[in-house]
Amino acid sequence: MNVNIDKLTIQEKIGQMMIVGIDKNYITKRTKRLILDYKIGGVILYKKNFSSYDELINIIRELKKLNSSNRIPLFISIDQEGGRVNRLPKEILNLPAAYKLAKTKDINLIKESAELTGKILRFSGINMNFSPVLDIKRFEDSHAIGDRSYGTTKEDVIEYGIPVMEELKKQGIISVVKHFPGHGTTKKDSHFLLPTIDVPIDKLEKEDMQVFEKAIEHGSDAILVGHLKVKKETGIYPASLSRKFIINNLRKKYRYKGLIISDDLKMKAVKIFYGPFLAIRKAFEAGNDIIIFRFNKLEEKIAIKKILRLVNKNKIKECRINRSVKRILEIKQKYNISDNEEIKKVDIEEVNKKIREIRKIIE
Repeated sequence: MNVNIDKLTIQEKIGQMMIVGIDKNYITKRTKRLILDYKIGGVILYKKNFSSYDELINIIRELKKLNSSNRIPLFISIDQEGGRVNRLPKEILNLPAAYKLAKTKDINLIKESAELTGKILRFSGINMNFSPVLDIKRFEDSHAIGDRSYGTTKEDVIEYGIPVMEELKKQGIISVVKHFPGHGTTKKDSHFLLPTIDVPIDKLEKEDMQVFEKAIEHGSDAILVGHLKVKKETGIYPASLSRKFIINNLRKKYRYKGLIISDDLKMKAVKIFYGPFLAIRKAFEAGNDIIIFRFNKLEEKIAIKKILRLVNKNKIKECRINRSVKRILEIKQKYNISDNEEIKKVDIEEVNKKIREIRKIIE
C-alpha cells in the first residue's frame, strides 16, 4: 500500500477514521454506501453477521472485494476475547475467559491461547482484535469486566495480559487493548449507564492506568478509550469524548504515538446522554484517531455530513484529521493489510483439538 495523504480527499480522510458495524449477514445497500461513498476505514463484525464459519469467510471476502476499488484497505475487526465475549462461529469451540486462564499462572498456556486466537483470526481474514482487556478485576465474575480481566492486581494484569497483546501482534493481528483509563474501577456497565470513576487521579495513575503505560512500553499499537467519566478530570464528558484527558494523558504523559480508538458510540452510556450527533462530533474533537459506531443509516448520513461541514468551516482542523489519518496509514502499512490477500481458512478440526486440550487443563 503506497498512499500519499496529500492526495486524499477530505471525505476519504474522515472515512478512514471510522470503523462501522454492519447490519446483516450479507452486503446491504447501506454497507455498500459506507464503503464506496464514505470510504470507511474498517468494519467490526458480530455474530449476527454470520451463522457459520463459511458465512464469516464469505462476508469478509465480499467486504474486501467491495473495498478493492478504494485506495486504502479495510480494517476487518472483531471483539474476540474468549469466555463470554466470543464472536467466532459456532463450529469453533470457545477458549476460556481471561481470568480462568490467568488463575493457572501458566504463562505458556496463556500465550498458547492467544497465539491460537491470532491464527484463527489471521487465517479467516481478520486483521484487528479488540483484545486483551487490561482492566483490573475488582468485582464478581459477572461484572462488566469480571472474568474478562487477567487479574485482581495491576501486577497480574501486566504479567498475563500484555503477553496476550504481544502474541496477537506476532500473528499479524492489531491488538486494541482496552478500556483506558480502567473500567475495573466502577461497578456500572458503560454498555447501559455512564460510569463515573471516583478514584483520585493519582491513585488511578498508580493502579489502572499503569497497566496501559506498561502496554505502551511494550509496543501497544492501539488503545481503546472507554466511556468512563473521571471525577474532576473529564468534566461532563467521559474520557472517550474528553480532549483534555486524552491529550494530557495518552499523548503527553505517556508519549503514546499509536492509535487511539473510541469505544462504540452506540452504547447507551453515550447515545442516551449526548445523542449520536454530539457524540460523533466530540469523539472527533477529543483526538480519537478512530471512532466506532453502529447507528442507523439516517443517523450515519447526518453525522458524517456534519463532520464534513465542520471541517470545511475549519471548526475541526484538517491538520488534526491528517495526524490521525497518518497514524492509520502507518498501522495498515506496518501490518501489510491488503484487500487482495488470500484467505486460507483454518482447519477447524485441528483448532478444536487444541482448544479442547487447553480447556481440559483448566477444567
